[in-house]
Amino acid sequence: MAKTYVNENGYRCFSNSGKQVSRWVAEKKIGRPLQKSEVVHHGSKGKGCNSRSNLTVFKSQSEHMRKAHSKR
Repeated sequence: MAKTYVNENGYRCFSNSGKQVSRWVAEKKIGRPLQKSEVVHHGSKGKGCNSRSNLTVFKSQSEHMRKAHSKR
């Protein structure tokens, strides 16, 4: 199992690369590498949960804010 740590923003990252675990899991979920502009949103279980079912990929930060953080 790969070694990980929690960065200063509270996201789990791989020790060898610094890549966020959530971005790696999202890439496996969608079957391709993420573009730098794409944002991974953690759902209701928060950023400590990197399960596929808790992650959504948005094309951009603006789309992320519009869809995931709009008033309901």
